[in-house]
Amino acid sequence: MAIKVKLTKSAAGSSVDQLATIASLGLKKFGSERLLKDTPAIRGMVNKVRHLVTAETVQGDAPKATRRKPRKIRARDAARARQASKA
Repeated sequence: MAIKVKLTKSAAGSSVDQLATIASLGLKKFGSERLLKDTPAIRGMVNKVRHLVTAETVQGDAPKATRRKPRKIRARDAARARQASKA
């Protein structure tokens, strides 16, 4: 199970705690949506800013977050791959 959270109202004028909660939910701009894992912690965050967001439960799992390597490391790996293909 997953929760689909959408920022439906502007966060302008909200308290610092509410702004931090919105950021921790991964919502950046007005109208942005996230598909999050249905846990008590996420539900608590949604409840804290329920007047700013809409949430609905959807079937299926939330996508797993993938970590990206830093740009410098990706460039180094690409250069090594190019050199390996030349040799």
